[in-house]
Amino acid sequence: MSAIVRFRAYRLGVWLMANEGIPINAAIVTWARTRAGLTLEEAAEKFARIAAWEAGTALPTYPQLERLADEFKLPVAAFFFPAPPDLPPIRESFRTLPDAEFDQIPRQVRFLLRKAKALQLNLTELTQGRNPAARLITHDLKFPEDVPIARMAEQVRDYLGTSLEQQYRWADEDTALKAWRQALQDVGVFVFKDAFRADGYSGFSLYDDVFPIIYVNNSSTKTRQIFTLFHELGHLLFHTSGIDPLQDRYIERLPEHQSRIEILCNRFAAEFLVPTAAFNGAMATRDHSEFAATQVAQRFRVSREVIYRRFLDRGWIDEPEYSRAVREWAAQRTAGGGGNWYRTQITYLGRDYIALAFRQYYQNRIDDTQLAEYLDTKPRNVGTLEEYFSQGSQ
Repeated sequence: MSAIVRFRAYRLGVWLMANEGIPINAAIVTWARTRAGLTLEEAAEKFARIAAWEAGTALPTYPQLERLADEFKLPVAAFFFPAPPDLPPIRESFRTLPDAEFDQIPRQVRFLLRKAKALQLNLTELTQGRNPAARLITHDLKFPEDVPIARMAEQVRDYLGTSLEQQYRWADEDTALKAWRQALQDVGVFVFKDAFRADGYSGFSLYDDVFPIIYVNNSSTKTRQIFTLFHELGHLLFHTSGIDPLQDRYIERLPEHQSRIEILCNRFAAEFLVPTAAFNGAMATRDHSEFAATQVAQRFRVSREVIYRRFLDRGWIDEPEYSRAVREWAAQRTAGGGGNWYRTQITYLGRDYIALAFRQYYQNRIDDTQLAEYLDTKPRNVGTLEEYFSQGSQ
């Protein structure tokens, strides 16, 4: 009997065995934990009997198995495989990042890295390995590391087909963020979001020849999320994966080559969103005050920090003034309250990805349980999620 057949047979009888042990492959549990970068002690904080499961001296119940699959971002069926799948650890996606820096990434962010990798694999399965976009920006545009940043930004803007005039006309930062996200999706870059629940990280990217991914911290301000989109796009255009911490001091700890890439990505994002010529025009009749920075930021739909950083780089303000303003602006932000779960899930996964999953379901290529796994939810939630999706919720 195949692993999938075994899994489906067990699933049919779940109601009978909620408290019975499920005979999974103990080696898969060990593989899943080590791939996630967790020690046995760390994993035991959530799964008290995981050591026994790995040793094969105890078996998880089906509800425990579901929790295990959710924690390690694997389908439940994977735990019935005869041997661990040949999948590289997530660390290999960040080969340019020193081990010491990778080890400092908070556990919650590493969880999201695994989740992003699972979504990347989902995309491969849902599309039979073909990116559905008509164009793939990371294939069509190639840049050396010594490229003039202004030229790179101009070429990317031309490729996306979004003019500065369109950018000026967007009503607010939320409109701008949605428009930039769709512009990237249209050229083959899937954008996912989540609440990182870890201070100091605004996003990351996973490079892939077919399915490049950007993952954004939805807890950040809209303008910070916009900057993160293009910082991470810079990584993808240089064919690297990247992580975007909020503090620039992180860059100083990197080896020379990695530090150079991070600086290039920051410069690219700033130049793309606020081209130098347009910035000069906007500042022609303005002073170098916080008020002026706020006005210019609103025009370009970027954060005040981006504009004030330009002031700093040009010597119009000094480092203490820049740091003081950034601290004050950060203190003014308030976290949003909890919203509707279904709308939030649509925002996190994105309409393009959700549409791919439902399309496979409507064509009878996946069943209801597989659909729920692709949508990162329980089967009982799929119907309501579909209702919100069909209503155009974002």
